[in-house]
Amino acid sequence: MPDAVDPLRAACFDLASISLVGNAPGTEAAAADAAENVVRFNNAPNFGGRAGSRVTHLALVNRGGQMREWLADPDFLDRPVVRQAQAFVLPFPMLPEAQNVPEPICFTREVLALLRPLGKPVHVLPEALHGEARRVLGARTEGRPNPSTGFLVALALLLGRPAGSPAIEAYGFGFAGWSGHPWAAERAWFAAANAAGRLRLHPPPTDG
Repeated sequence: MPDAVDPLRAACFDLASISLVGNAPGTEAAAADAAENVVRFNNAPNFGGRAGSRVTHLALVNRGGQMREWLADPDFLDRPVVRQAQAFVLPFPMLPEAQNVPEPICFTREVLALLRPLGKPVHVLPEALHGEARRVLGARTEGRPNPSTGFLVALALLLGRPAGSPAIEAYGFGFAGWSGHPWAAERAWFAAANAAGRLRLHPPPTDG
């Protein structure tokens, strides 16, 4: 893969242990806190409780209504998961202004400005990564797949992971939610990574 598909190399994960904590309902992932790097997503439900209380990297979806809501929230930067994050990951590349009209869907510029006072690194995943995501998911589904934030971050980390690194521990991935994501294809990719020993998938509890 070209270097452009390795957007998190600057995070210096190297051989360090990584936990990915998804947002599936009922997730109990306090064990994730033991990793050197703990990556969480968006609103990080149950952060500080049964889902664990450590975060090094927080992925924030930077397109669509969810980011619009965060930008309108004067207390967003005071959320515990935002305050404690050491770095942020934005899963979508910045759209040129001419493509972000008449109704804006990309809020990369705005969230970069919002996060700037925190003085923490922000990693923006490039279009090349999205192309690779569509390629690997396209083999498992029909049409043009629209990968989820969790899938994009997991793919970025595995692409940049050196040989000999410990498997990434993935908690709280329920492969359900917005109907526009190819959940069955993403589940199949995670299962293949699990079988290859590159990732260990810990299914969320079924009792909610």
